[in-house]
Amino acid sequence: MTDEMFLDEEAGRLVRPFTVSNGRTRPSTPFDLLTLVMATGVQPITDLGPDHDMVLGLCVRPVPVVEVSARMNLPVAVTKVLLSDLVQHEALTARAPRAVEAASAANREVLEAVLDGLRARL
Repeated sequence: MTDEMFLDEEAGRLVRPFTVSNGRTRPSTPFDLLTLVMATGVQPITDLGPDHDMVLGLCVRPVPVVEVSARMNLPVAVTKVLLSDLVQHEALTARAPRAVEAASAANREVLEAVLDGLRARL
């Protein structure tokens, strides 16, 4: 089967999103919207389907879950299930995003220097 069988130019995706995840709505691996996922290069032993293949293609570099969801044009819940399948097959790694620090004095100084530089160019 080719991807064209599941897409229509005007109608969009012909397969309902939850069909992609076999009706599952809860991932077996916990993901945050900003969890970074990346392909490991390991191919799943079983064929998981074209959507899983598309996800792997999007994850050649670390990418947040929310971006994968947007690029796949799928609800986040469905995307998390697909990602979870790939983590279980060791085809994908996931890591929590680094904690974002509140604006510290050093960060503020850098931002002010950038702002000053931008103003100087105007």
